[in-house]
Order: sequence, then C-alpha cells, then structure tokens
Amino acid sequence: MKYFFGIHFFLTAFITVSASARTLSPIEKDAPLPANRFVELAKLVNPAIVNISTTSMPRQIQGPGGSGRGLNRDPFFDLFEQFMNPYYGMPQQPMQALGTGFIIRKDGLIITNNHVVQQADIIKVQLDEKSKVMYEAEVIGRDEKTDIALIKIDAKKELPTIEFGSSKDLQVGEWVAAFGNPYGHGHTMTKGIISAIGREIDELNLFPFLQTDASINPGNSGGPLVNVQGQVIGVNTAIDARAQGIGFAIPIDNVKSLLPELENNGSIERGFIGVYMMDIDDEAMKELGLPQSEGALITQVIENSPAEKAKLKPYDLIVKLANRKVESTSDLAKVVASIPIGKAVDIEVIRNKKKQTLKISMGKHPSSSTPLVKKGKQKSYNGQNAPFDLGFRVADYSKQILAELNMPELRTPHPVIIEVKRGSKASMAGLAPGDVVLDINRKSVSTAKDVLKTLKKGTNIIRVLKQDRVAILYIR
Repeated sequence: MKYFFGIHFFLTAFITVSASARTLSPIEKDAPLPANRFVELAKLVNPAIVNISTTSMPRQIQGPGGSGRGLNRDPFFDLFEQFMNPYYGMPQQPMQALGTGFIIRKDGLIITNNHVVQQADIIKVQLDEKSKVMYEAEVIGRDEKTDIALIKIDAKKELPTIEFGSSKDLQVGEWVAAFGNPYGHGHTMTKGIISAIGREIDELNLFPFLQTDASINPGNSGGPLVNVQGQVIGVNTAIDARAQGIGFAIPIDNVKSLLPELENNGSIERGFIGVYMMDIDDEAMKELGLPQSEGALITQVIENSPAEKAKLKPYDLIVKLANRKVESTSDLAKVVASIPIGKAVDIEVIRNKKKQTLKISMGKHPSSSTPLVKKGKQKSYNGQNAPFDLGFRVADYSKQILAELNMPELRTPHPVIIEVKRGSKASMAGLAPGDVVLDINRKSVSTAKDVLKTLKKGTNIIRVLKQDRVAILYIR
C-alpha cells in the first residue's frame, strides 16, 4: 500500500486550551445545515491555523557504519551513479518542506506532525499567509509512534486558538472540514464527511484512524479536522495514494491523552517487554506444532529484559496480555504501548502445545540502539556447504567475519551464513549472507559443523539473527 503524509498526528490527557477559543452553536438534531455554516467555520478556524516551513541541512549518505538506516550500498551502484547522475559529488543543497499546525494555547503552543519537524534544523511558522513575518519555532516534544509533535513560538502577543472536541461519539456521515497548507498554497479549507471510523493501517497508526473524503494533500499534515461547531476532532495525517477522497486523521481523544507528557517530558515513554516477534501462517503453525496461528511468536528474548525475567522463551506464542487478546504482532505492540511502565500484568503463552500464564512487569523502552559496525572490504571464506542441496555456505563466527559482513557483536558465538546461492531453497526462504544461525529445528548450534549435523532432509526450521532482529525461516 502507498500512503502519502499530509503532515500529521497526536497525543494524551489535557493541556489547557486558551479561554479565547470559541465554537459555533450546535445544530439541532435533524435540523438542516445552515447555508453559511462553512463560511462561518472558515472565519472561526483559519486564524488559529499556521503554515510551517522547515529546512534540513545536507547529511552525508552513509552505509552500515554511519548514522543512516544501515543499507548496504553496492560499489557498482556508486560507479553507475557517477556516470548517470550529473549532480554526483556536488555539494548537497538544504532540503525544504512544508506542513501545517494549529494553535492550541494563546502563548503559541502548536500541534503538528512529528514527520514535519523530525529532520528539521530550522522550523519557521507563518501565522497568516499574507504576512512576511516568520517566527522561529522550538520543538517542545515529539513522538514518532503517533507522529505527533508540539512546537512553540514567541509572537510577543496572545494568539487565537482552536478548541478540542471529542471523537468518541463520531458517526459515519457527519460533516467535517479539513484545514491546512496544501502544496504551499496557504490557508485552505476543504469539506466532506466522516467516511469510516476505526481504520487500522498497521504501517502507519498506533491508534485507529478516522477516514474522511475531505480533500487532504501533501502539506496538510498536522492540520486539524473539525466538526461543524469548529472543534478539532482529528489531526490530518495521510492519504491513500491509490484513490481520491480517502484521507486519514488521528482521533482527537487519543491525542489529548499524550499532550501533558509531550509538553512536560518532550517524549512519550512506552512499555517494553524485550522480545523480537513475528506473525505465523497456518503452514508455519503446523511446522511448529502449534494449535493456532493467531498470536505473536517470540523469535528472541532480549538479555536482562522484562521478558527474560518473566521466563519467556523463543517459540512461545503470546496469545493474551493484560487480559487482552493478542492475534498478531501489531496487536501485541499496541497492548504493550498502552500499559504503564512498571505495571505487572499476566501474559498468556502457548508453549509445547500447552497454555501457560506468567507474570511480566512493563519496562521502559531503551532510548539508544546498538551502533553498527563499519563494513570492511568484502572477502571470501572457506565455509562449509549445507547438505541436501539447500544452497548456502556457513562458517564459524569470528571477529573478521563480524567486521567484514557488518554484523553485530555476539555475546555467544554462533555460526554465520557467508554465501547463499541465488534461486536456491535457502534463498527462497529468506536466508542471506551475514545471518547468524541461532538454532535449527529448535536445537542450538555453536559451530558450522553443528549446522551440518542438525540439518535434515525435508523441511528445516532455522532461527537466525538478521542485524538487529530475529526471524524464524522455513527451508523446504
């Protein structure tokens, strides 16, 4: 699925909104919509809308050893780029982007989307599209999980604000209006209805979205979705690029709960249990001897984590947490995020075909990640071929392999995949050079010889460490 962000997201509990905020009078049930209602909405809401422009300074594109995403760059691609890219090697220019925000407190506190300001070195806010005055904004708090950010300007005067409504009782078919700065055109209002509620899009949202057909375009991110009284009931967040009239907003009730922590702490602390996990299908369920495929399968337990202290193990299938059913990894992530840090709850797992209930205390999510090791010059190794024409070679773990294959340092040595034949069974299963083999058919392996002895004809279940995640693969 392709989604574009119009500049978005939200928070929790309450920040006091300026008393100067006002709303339009409610419309009686079954009464017709006044002909000038949207004219009055524009007059009420637009003064509290701000245009946001950001500047991001050039950052060196880095490979696995840098601060980027750890993508391996092909040397041939670099050579190709020199010939085909006329700008190769030239100084990079600052990147500029546009977004929207809305003022929620008269001292200049503004809500926008995290992705609007996340990479920004300079954030400028324009109160009126005709004004040449640009205020420099300070980031007060931001949260990547919900794509919400709080920024603040000092305008040396009291500013108009917008009032929060409630998203709890919204119904499909209700009139709404979206405000924003689409494509940099300045203050713009579009109207539509609530098309659907509770939209789950796992790639994007921690909270279920509101769906609307009010036009939302790039540049609308962070702008408000309001009801016919002029109250914010959502924050514009994304559009479905495959269609027209399908836009998404974060429900305001979810937003309200995040605001105090964002303002006071600058970020949102969420629960952490310390497991890598994956979803499984019916075929994998049979291979693993599980009675069901619904749940989150643990692939690895992090050292000294709440999960390790709770005695959770790889191959445990989590089916319930804090009395809430878990049918997938996304379910588990959302339940964990909703539990206060330090709270002890029950966790139900299926282990060896039997259900067990353990006690686990929510930990604080680590704020730092393990640094990646710089990639050295690629070399060949004298590993051993896997039997049964599986199509891969494996070698014992060493510091040389660690450095040259850009692998994380291991606490306990395990064999390493050094070569995978294209089109082989191993390749089709997702095995790749640099994968660390943790166990095969649930038997731990420490050396390349262990791998050869443990593999069998037919299906093999291989648990591997892929850089910073653990996966369970099936070689058939």
